[in-house]
Amino acid sequence: MNKDIATPVRTKAILEKYGFSFKKSLGQNFLIDTNILNRIVDFAELTEESGAIEIGPGIGALTEQIAKRSKKVVAFEIDQRLLPILKDTLESYPHVKIIHEDILKADVKKVVSEEFEVNQDLMVVANLPYYVTTPIIMKLLSEDLPLRGIVVMLQKEVADRIAAQPGTKDYGSLSIAIQYYTKAKTVMTVPKTVFIPQPNVDSAVIRLTKREKPAVAVKDEELFFNVVRASFAQRRKTIFNNLTSYFSKDMDKKEVESALLAANIDPKRRGETLTIEEFGALSDQLYLHVETK
Repeated sequence: MNKDIATPVRTKAILEKYGFSFKKSLGQNFLIDTNILNRIVDFAELTEESGAIEIGPGIGALTEQIAKRSKKVVAFEIDQRLLPILKDTLESYPHVKIIHEDILKADVKKVVSEEFEVNQDLMVVANLPYYVTTPIIMKLLSEDLPLRGIVVMLQKEVADRIAAQPGTKDYGSLSIAIQYYTKAKTVMTVPKTVFIPQPNVDSAVIRLTKREKPAVAVKDEELFFNVVRASFAQRRKTIFNNLTSYFSKDMDKKEVESALLAANIDPKRRGETLTIEEFGALSDQLYLHVETK
C-alpha cells in the first residue's frame, strides 16, 4: 500500500510531480495531518455499507480515509487540473468516483439515485472550500437528499454561527436555517498549521445530523425563512422595527404588532433572543395577515 497522501512529504511530492499551484479563487487548502483526517471520518460514523459524498477532494487526502471505511465514495471536484492527480493518488480505491462538476450546479439528487443504493446509509464528508461553505450546506439540506447527516470542516467562525444558540452574538439567520433541518454540533477545532498553504483563519469540524422532519412545522416555509432573515436585518433593532420595515408594503404596524402579541412575543425583543419555535409561531401568525390580504 502507498503511504498516506496526507503527510507533508507525500503532499509536496505529489504537488511537485504535477507542477500544481494553488488557486486562491478556489479556496484550496490541503490538509497534511492524517490524524485529523481520521477524526473527521470517525465523526461520520461510516460502516462498510455506507455511501459518502465528498466536495472538493483536492489531491485525495480525505477521500482516501473515507474510502477505507465505506462502500462507495462520490467526490465532486471543480478544478480540472486535479483530475489526473486524483486518478493517480486514488488508483487503489476502485469504489471512488470523481465527478468533474461544481457541486452548486450539480443535480445531486440524480447523482445519488444513480450512484448509491436505495436506502443506503449516506453521509456528506468534506473539507469545504471556505468561500462557498454556506451555499453548499444550504443546497444539500434544502434539496431533501436522503442523507443521514453532514460532517464538514469549515471556517471556525462559520461553524460557531451554525451551532449557535439563542441569546448569543453568533446566533442568527444561518443558525436557524441550518438547525431547522439538522441538529448541529461543533465537534473539533483545527489549527491553521495543518494545512498547506496555511489559511488565515482557524477551522472547525461541524456535524449536522439530519432531523426526520424540520424542527418546527410551519404553514409557509418560504415566509418562515423570510421572517427569520428580516428579524436579523439590523441586529440592534427590535423585532417589531425590523418586521415593520420588511412588511411595509403588505401590512401596517398594528398588524405586525398584533401578530407578535398573538405569538406571545414582546415586540421590544430582538431577533437574536427568539427560539426557532418562536419564529415558527410568529411566521404562522404573520401568514394569517398576509393570506387575508
